[in-house]
Amino acid sequence: MLDLVLPLECGGCGAESTRWCDACARHLRVGPDEPHLITPRVQAGVPVFSLGRYAGPRRTAIVAVKEHGRADLVEPLGASMRAGLRQLLAWGVLGAPLTVVPAPTRRQAARKRGGDPVTRIALAATSRGRDAAVVAALRMKTGVRDSVGLSGAARQRNVVGRVALKRSAGILAGDVVVVDDIVTTGATAGEAVRVLQTSGARVVAVLALANA
Repeated sequence: MLDLVLPLECGGCGAESTRWCDACARHLRVGPDEPHLITPRVQAGVPVFSLGRYAGPRRTAIVAVKEHGRADLVEPLGASMRAGLRQLLAWGVLGAPLTVVPAPTRRQAARKRGGDPVTRIALAATSRGRDAAVVAALRMKTGVRDSVGLSGAARQRNVVGRVALKRSAGILAGDVVVVDDIVTTGATAGEAVRVLQTSGARVVAVLALANA
């Protein structure tokens, strides 16, 4: 009866009567050789890692969180990011104490989505900030367009000089990793790293849920 009133479907594949099926959970599972080092078109100045291609259940779940209000999918995406962070710590790429900085989101987009999904996923990945400090230290200035449909060069022009450090950011201790949902050209990640490094933060890597 409940399914008839509030029908459930998997946020990754659309299977009925479940919010997140076992098959999609396996799709997001982080293997022993993951996350993979990628080379985006715009160099970030630090290693950029991705947990998988922006396709299949991974893509569907990210879009569902960002565009369709599927807050219930924050936890499985956060669990995948958590496993990726642990792997980078085990490999010695990251060290403790660790500060996780979500890539900035346009203010208009965040309002439309009921908050910043990347920050929510980062908090889920760190047990609400207990395993690592999550600091939403960055903001997008006005004038940044939605990047959907923009060419690589246009994406870079769209964000250059338009990422800023929040006044409330304070001092970012230890190793800093920038996290994002998708790395496409790497323009946003690169600008985020540049701004953080200019402030004196020790940024050592970028980690994304997916790369396109």
